[in-house]
Amino acid sequence: MKKTWFSVGQILFTLVVVAIAAFVLWRLVDYYMFAPWTRDGHVRADVVQVAPDVGGLIVSVNVVDNQPVNAGQVLFVIDQARYELALRQAQATALQRRATLDQARREDARNRTLGDLVAREVTEESHSRVQTAEAALADADVAIDTARLNLQRTTVVSPVDGYLNDRAPRTGEYVTAGRSVLSVVDLHSFRVDGYFEETKLHGIDIGQPVDIKVMGETKILRGHVQSIVAGIEDRDRTQGSNLLPNVNPAFSWVRLAQRIPVRIALDEVPADFRMIAGRTATVSVRDIAPLAKSNTVAGAGGASGVIAASGASAPAPVSAASGVLPVSGTGMGTATASAPGASQ
Repeated sequence: MKKTWFSVGQILFTLVVVAIAAFVLWRLVDYYMFAPWTRDGHVRADVVQVAPDVGGLIVSVNVVDNQPVNAGQVLFVIDQARYELALRQAQATALQRRATLDQARREDARNRTLGDLVAREVTEESHSRVQTAEAALADADVAIDTARLNLQRTTVVSPVDGYLNDRAPRTGEYVTAGRSVLSVVDLHSFRVDGYFEETKLHGIDIGQPVDIKVMGETKILRGHVQSIVAGIEDRDRTQGSNLLPNVNPAFSWVRLAQRIPVRIALDEVPADFRMIAGRTATVSVRDIAPLAKSNTVAGAGGASGVIAASGASAPAPVSAASGVLPVSGTGMGTATASAPGASQ
């Protein structure tokens, strides 16, 4: 009798262990294969390239490498001597043309006063000279405004709040108009781009809350799904020389899931968090998407047809720049964020 109970206990224990192992295995497969999360995420920011509108030698640099700057803050000054001379020349030309206009007006007024004593053709010519002189003076006024604008543009200011790149210009360098001299990382544009496998998009929808774990940081950032890209590049198809599709052959048993960029807006950023564009992050969507919920309910009830997304509205994004520490370098994270389990 004892042996019988012992055998039953062994069988029950074995069944319990197998059930627990099966449950754990199912949870692991569900998490790593179907849950909407990815380790392939990166911190991004808009980088504004600053190019002078005029050319010349740099005579003054008011910033240093990696310095935080405010919108409108002076970055550097270009030599103004040539542009001051151009302004004076434009003003002198305007004075000359104003004198010509005054003389033309006096002649036109005198001819009109004489009436029939002056030929009609002469009167018309004097009036035409007045109009020509007025147009020439207006052109001179435009030249003055242009010269004054060029002189103003010799002082180059930061277009946004942010941080300089790791090389500010140096005094004595010659810069040309339209060529970028430095760049500024926009402080108010920090975000996270998560590259999710296409098989996991069913669990992602606009406005969903997201947890973000940046590599090397202990604190979790909070955000929400802001947008999902509408298209990616098809690398397996090009256009041949005869304008026909040139499609690369692929093995039918090898199907790699495409990575779809999903933009995450930051809602909560700790005051001591060091935000650097390019850092690697793990992105995890906390709740299942409304579309996935609707499909699940419809599937359980046996309903047929496609259930439309409920159109969750995204909350207003909070500026990710609040409390961001000054960047002391432009190091970009290249390693993959550490997380348990297989690479996502």
